Amino acid sequence: MTRALLFILTVHLLACGGSKPGAAKPGDGTGGASAGETAGTATDDGTAAPDKPGRKTRDSGEFAINETDAASRPTNGKLKATDTEAAVRFFVIDKDKGPITGIVIALTAPTGEKYYAAETDAAGFTEVLVPIGAKYDLVFLSLGRRDIAAQVAVANEPRLNLKLTLRYKREDLTAPPIVTAPSEPAPAAPAPRFVLDGVQFETGSAKLTADSHARLDTIVEYLTHKPSATIEVSGHTDNVGGNKKNKRLSQQRADAVRDYLVAKGIDASRIKAVGYGDERPIASNDTPEGRQQNRRIEAMEAM
Repeated sequence: MTRALLFILTVHLLACGGSKPGAAKPGDGTGGASAGETAGTATDDGTAAPDKPGRKTRDSGEFAINETDAASRPTNGKLKATDTEAAVRFFVIDKDKGPITGIVIALTAPTGEKYYAAETDAAGFTEVLVPIGAKYDLVFLSLGRRDIAAQVAVANEPRLNLKLTLRYKREDLTAPPIVTAPSEPAPAAPAPRFVLDGVQFETGSAKLTADSHARLDTIVEYLTHKPSATIEVSGHTDNVGGNKKNKRLSQQRADAVRDYLVAKGIDASRIKAVGYGDERPIASNDTPEGRQQNRRIEAMEAM
């Protein structure tokens, strides 16, 4: 499935002085705009536009940040803006469920430097300090595919405070469902599973190829900046060869991925490695293409 993101962005800009207390309720989960606020979604030219019923939003776009006279520093904000760094604060809200906890946001500068906010709390709140005078790509860290969700331009102004409320629905690019025989019950739906595309092994072995490292490093990044997360890494094969051999190879490959993550500093207790052999196909084993799909590594976050 493709991933669809729906954002409604509310921005508060607070420069040195000029703030009025009580202008907004932090973390109220409404995503609505009060006096002096700007609410909108990204348009094709990167500016903010009013949210309209039935209007489809893009997966990415630049959100315009407008100055407001009615802005207040959120009471749960701890970081302090300086002459050289802006304090960017986020409230992440699900349209139907309200504030979302455990979301990690990364901001990437034009130089490639990355700045990470801590996991969102029970109010959907998090914050980060970034250098002023730059435009940042905003992404949500995930075990699956990552798309740039927005671009945020931070003005070259001292003691700058930005408040962004992100309200979205998301469909992640998850693994295809497990193929079962008509007489077999469908497996219970666990947490979303992600095929780690690009993770490859040398033929018939559990030795990772060098070009697998880039994909695995995104898992390292995710686990590093989301310390509450624990994952299951699972190995899968096609049905060529004996069941015992396939099960053993799939376990060895899952172990190899876990060992790589641990070598990069992730605690082994946060990673469960399981080999399923050919027990959980996601495509038919009757074709070369299907067998190739079934030879895979998946990752799933424990819920």
